Amino acid sequence: MIYIYDTTLRDGAQTRGVSFSLEDKLRITQALDDLGIHYIEGGWPGSNPKDLAYFETVKGLDLRNSKIVAFSSTKRKGIKVEEDTNIGQLVRTEVPAVTVFGKSWDLHVTEALKISLEENLELIYETIEYLKKYFDEVFFDAEHFFDGYKENPEYAIKTLKAAEEAGADCLVLCDTNGGTLWYETEEIIDAVSKEVKAPLGIHAHNDSDMAVVNSLIAVKKGAIQIQGTINGLGERAGNANLCSIIPDLVIKMGYESIPLENLKKLYSVSRLVSELSNSPHPVNLPFVGDNAFAHKAGVHVSAVEKNPRTYEHIDPELVGNRRRIMVSELSGRSNIVNKARELGIELDKNSVEVKKILEKIKYLEAQGYHFEGAEASFELLLKETLGLTKKYFELKGFRVIAEKRSEDEEAYAEATVKVEIPEEIAKEKGIEDRFEHTAAEGRGPVEALDKALRKALEKFYPSIREVKLTDYKVRILDEASGTAASPRVLIESTDGKRKWGTVGVSPNVIEASWLALVDALKYKLMKDDEE
Repeated sequence: MIYIYDTTLRDGAQTRGVSFSLEDKLRITQALDDLGIHYIEGGWPGSNPKDLAYFETVKGLDLRNSKIVAFSSTKRKGIKVEEDTNIGQLVRTEVPAVTVFGKSWDLHVTEALKISLEENLELIYETIEYLKKYFDEVFFDAEHFFDGYKENPEYAIKTLKAAEEAGADCLVLCDTNGGTLWYETEEIIDAVSKEVKAPLGIHAHNDSDMAVVNSLIAVKKGAIQIQGTINGLGERAGNANLCSIIPDLVIKMGYESIPLENLKKLYSVSRLVSELSNSPHPVNLPFVGDNAFAHKAGVHVSAVEKNPRTYEHIDPELVGNRRRIMVSELSGRSNIVNKARELGIELDKNSVEVKKILEKIKYLEAQGYHFEGAEASFELLLKETLGLTKKYFELKGFRVIAEKRSEDEEAYAEATVKVEIPEEIAKEKGIEDRFEHTAAEGRGPVEALDKALRKALEKFYPSIREVKLTDYKVRILDEASGTAASPRVLIESTDGKRKWGTVGVSPNVIEASWLALVDALKYKLMKDDEE
């Protein structure tokens, strides 16, 4: 049995820009428990009030699979273990397991702690011996173990033996600086296994991009506990990514660990942690990234359609992900057919319609369009080409004025928009005047244009009020042209029920923004009609 130890709430929270609230930590705890994680390290109760509150509040959760673990250092020098405030806070958490870290690199003992090597061994022994009176399990994180072993193997082993003699339930070898390569991991664990009998664990950082492979090698060499974080969050280059380790361990290597059926929840847990850490979900993550099972080249799509094994190393549904067929200038007819099927539309690969759609996509992408991040624009293009959606409105003109009256005043913009709705829609809605001419102000031209367009359409389509713009990106396509370069605008919108992306391209950034804005609102109206 290989035990998974998650440290997202402590080590992962040390990622630059990440700060979990108490409520975030509790939500992640419940998700990890539902996934089947064996140990969840909740934090360091002696370090801050939020972690103290977590250990008090988490007692109220009905956890079925996970044990909550508290984390701390060994006792401070010069005081009795029972008088150390950090150790006292650990005891008061009343959790079933604790992890204490101690120095295993003599450099840290003499330079950071400023104590003798023998004193450090006493700190390790006394702390673990004391905590064993209060907890079912005590784990020892041998900080900087691999670096320490490389420089002074005899002393690094002594720190493990001190913890083992004190009763530690698992000796966790830490690659704290993340610089150890796979062959060194093999050699060092082989040497350690000859010196200690207690179970071993691994805590790897990713500074050399070795964290996942070092963790798996440790298991092959006999380790029974792997520590890591969801999405590889952590300081610097991050920690070992459990979203890769768990499926590798269970699906590829066949070890008993997280139940196979639970792995279907891995994708949603990964997305939740990204959302709560206020970070974009990395699309290129193995197993759980949106690109992990995405196919763009026509040859790939055609082969996957016949047999997914041709370009997929596992069934994406095993980890809760799904196959994505991308549409681009590299697309073949199979891409179009598969993408249409995702939308509930069956097409013949050899039909005139498919050829027409493919030609239109290739033409637009040659102009700078990019449908991979704007699937709503693609769906509109597809359905408009096939005659499966109506024309909701027509632009009769817009004007945007930007003005700054003095250096001390903020610039502002004003936009006017004139639109017309089709006669049949006007009759259907009982509207006599099919035209609307409105104006709106904004802090910038795009905001003003967005407000004016919405204002013009809300009279005819009240549900437009539900749409909110959540992201706006501008990409310059031909940087060498300087200020004459064509921009591509990508917009993300939501109506509270769904999110969608749209795209616009033009030599004029205002017109590019207009095109993306129009697609965003047309998509909303189309989806309302389909419901």
